[in-house]
Amino acid sequence: MTEIIKVDPVNPEIDKIKKAAELVKRGEIVAFPTETVYGLGGDAFNAEASKKVFVAKNRPMDNPLIVHIADHEQLFEVAEEIPEKLMEISQTVWPGPLTFILKKTDRVPKETTGGLDTVAVRMPAHPVALSLIRESGVPIAAPSANMATKPSPTTAEHVAEDMMGRIPMIIDGGETFFGVESTILNMTVSPPALLRPGPFTLEELNKIFGEIYVPPQLKGIGEFNIALAPGMKYKHYAPSKKMIMIDDNSIFPQVVSMISSRMKVAVLCSREMESKIPQGIARIILGSEENLFEIARNLFGSFRKLDTMDVDIGLIQSFPEKGIGLAIMNRARKACGFNSIHNLKEAESLGM
Repeated sequence: MTEIIKVDPVNPEIDKIKKAAELVKRGEIVAFPTETVYGLGGDAFNAEASKKVFVAKNRPMDNPLIVHIADHEQLFEVAEEIPEKLMEISQTVWPGPLTFILKKTDRVPKETTGGLDTVAVRMPAHPVALSLIRESGVPIAAPSANMATKPSPTTAEHVAEDMMGRIPMIIDGGETFFGVESTILNMTVSPPALLRPGPFTLEELNKIFGEIYVPPQLKGIGEFNIALAPGMKYKHYAPSKKMIMIDDNSIFPQVVSMISSRMKVAVLCSREMESKIPQGIARIILGSEENLFEIARNLFGSFRKLDTMDVDIGLIQSFPEKGIGLAIMNRARKACGFNSIHNLKEAESLGM
């Protein structure tokens, strides 16, 4: 049985948070909102609690969890060999949607880190998450609160779709702000390497750190062999329905018309693109191309909506890979299984 407790996302009621914290103290796991997506977590120092997260999500055991902390003192409990520059930087970027990969301390079991000697750690910018960590008295290890491979949840309703009956509690703090997971930066290498794009953009990272290495895998060129951080090695973010990206937006309406003559199609597109789509074709509007943060916030919910529609396939447009657009395209490519259409000839062959 899963209990859902609704809290004020800005000023969460302490008695409700304490109820959830008692579960964490007993080695149980709970779902809670962060500014990025909903997390599913437990005591980061408790190997059995971390195992429960993997079991509830049906998540591969070598896919590490992110450890969430509530203050800078807790960073020293979970990480060591922390660069002095990073300590200064963390005072500016935390709380926020930026995760660092660092060397782990002995207190953090390898069940939490997917067997690695490194730990992913961040301080979430959400009153509910911070209050839960403080009341629990321990850092909380938490990936997104969805079944493995499915789109990450941005509302408590999304969590309930996947986790009802699998976990003891869901804290409902309303819709999350960013809608995509945190940016992950590997600080154990020089220059630092971007392992997952997110709301904290590459442009912002470059201003702070100078040179940042961006692996080609982040743009769909090959895949990672080792999961140093969540979202790297395994299929993620995907609806059950097949989805394909149209890389060239100039041919998007033509591709939609062509494929819709052979199968039931739903398009995932911007408001600007919608006006170019033929009438009678199902559509999910992601937001405006003038506000990529809106697109990001609606992305995972749109993937879930696609699964409820009576269609054979979803076709999604592409977006500029700048700012949070890099995160949007990273998630969308993975959701499509890296399947994309580059020209009309490729579209002609689909479904034949």
